[in-house]
Amino acid sequence: MERSTRTRWTTRRPNNYSGLALLKHALRKHENWQRAWRSPEPKSAYDVVIIGGGGHGLATAYYLAKVHGITDVAVLEKGYLGGGNTGRNTTIIRSNYLWDETSRLYDFSLDLWEGLSQELNFNVMFSQRGVLNLGHTLQDMRDIERRVNANRLNGIDCEVLDTAQVQQRVPLLDCSPGRRHPVLGASWQPRAGTARHDAVAWGYARAADALGVDLIQQTEVTGIRCQGGRVLGVETGRGFIGAKKVACVAAGNSGVVAAMAGLKLPIESHPLQALVSEPLRPCLDTVIMSNAVHGYISQSDKGDLVIGAGIDAYNGYGQRGSFQLIEHTLQAICELFPAFSRVRMNRQWGGVVDTCPDASPIISRTAVDGLYFNCGWGTGGFKATPGSGYVFADTLAHDRPHLLAEAFSVDRFTTGALIDEHGAAGVAH
Repeated sequence: MERSTRTRWTTRRPNNYSGLALLKHALRKHENWQRAWRSPEPKSAYDVVIIGGGGHGLATAYYLAKVHGITDVAVLEKGYLGGGNTGRNTTIIRSNYLWDETSRLYDFSLDLWEGLSQELNFNVMFSQRGVLNLGHTLQDMRDIERRVNANRLNGIDCEVLDTAQVQQRVPLLDCSPGRRHPVLGASWQPRAGTARHDAVAWGYARAADALGVDLIQQTEVTGIRCQGGRVLGVETGRGFIGAKKVACVAAGNSGVVAAMAGLKLPIESHPLQALVSEPLRPCLDTVIMSNAVHGYISQSDKGDLVIGAGIDAYNGYGQRGSFQLIEHTLQAICELFPAFSRVRMNRQWGGVVDTCPDASPIISRTAVDGLYFNCGWGTGGFKATPGSGYVFADTLAHDRPHLLAEAFSVDRFTTGALIDEHGAAGVAH
C-alpha cells in the first residue's frame, strides 16, 4: 500500500518507450511511469463515434487520426479496452487465402503487421514463425496446391511441402504413414506467424490517445438516435453523445447494435473457444493448422501451448462454450502430436464472434446515412486488425469504400457477389 501511494501518475502524453527509458525508470524504482492513455469524460458530441474498443475499433481510431487527421473521435467500450474478442480469438496471423478479395485484404494487413511495433512504439510481439496447413488426403493436397497457386498469382509467399519436408520442419509432428490421419504434405507461408492480443490493443490505444482520440471505457451504447434517415448520435449509460458519423466495430454484438438503428444484418453470433497448456520448454517454433483433423496449435512466448479449433455450433452471446468441443480439439492435437498427450491444460476461455453466410466480413456503409459497420469476421478478425482498421478509417473519412473493402459491402448479399472463403478453401477464417 505504501508503494502505491508513492506512485505518481500523470495525464500527459506518454514518452517513447526505449531501452534508455527503461534504464532511467529502473533507477527511480519504476515509480514515475506515465499513464498509457487518458480516461476522459465524454464530450457532448464528436465528429466520429466508434462503438467497440477492441483491436479493430482502436485501429480504426488510430488510422483516422494518423492518416486522415480526424482527431475528434471517441471510442466507446462497454467494458475495458481489449476485453472482448481481441483477447479471446486465435493468435494466428496469415494471408494464404484463396479468393482474390480476401487474400489482398489479409496480405495488406500482413504488410502493416511487419512494421507495427515500430510504428506504435509498442512491442506487439509479432513473430513471423510461419504457418503450416496440413493435408491428410489426396483431396486435401489438391486443395492445398490450388490455394498455393492462387496465392502466388496474388504475390503472396506460399509453397507446397511434402511429408519429408514437413517432418524436417516439425520433428514432434507424427508423420508416420500408419496414422489414422497421415500427413501427406502441407502449405507453408513463411511470412505468417503470431502476435500478442493484449499488446495489439494496448499499442493502438496508446497511439490513438496520443493523437487526441478519447477512449471511454465502461460506457455501453444502449441506443442509436436517427432522424430522417440519418444518424444523430448514440444513447449511452452516461447520456446522449452526438456524432456526425457512427461506426460499429463490436464483434459478436453487431446484430444487437444494428437492431438499435432498425437494421437487420446477415450475421450470426457463436461462442469461440481456445485453451492453453502448462508452460513447456521451446518445442514448437511454428504454427500448425489442420482442417481435416480440426485443430491448430502454436507455442507462446511464455512457453504454453495455444490450442483451438472452430466455433461452437449453437448461437449465443455467452462467453463460454461446450466442453465436448474442447475434448474434440484436444483429441485432434494428440492425434497430430502424441508427445503432448501427457501435457496438462491450464485454462480455457470463450469469446463471441459474428459470422456471415459466406464466412467473409462486412465493411460497409448502411441504409442509414452516417452509420457504418465492420463485422462478420468470424474466427479470423485478429489477423486482419491493422488492415481492417486502415480500410475502415479510409471508408469513414471519405464516405466511400476503400478499394480493398469495396467487395465486402453488405450489398453483396443482395447482388449475389459473395466471397465464400469457407466453401472454397475449407476455412472459416
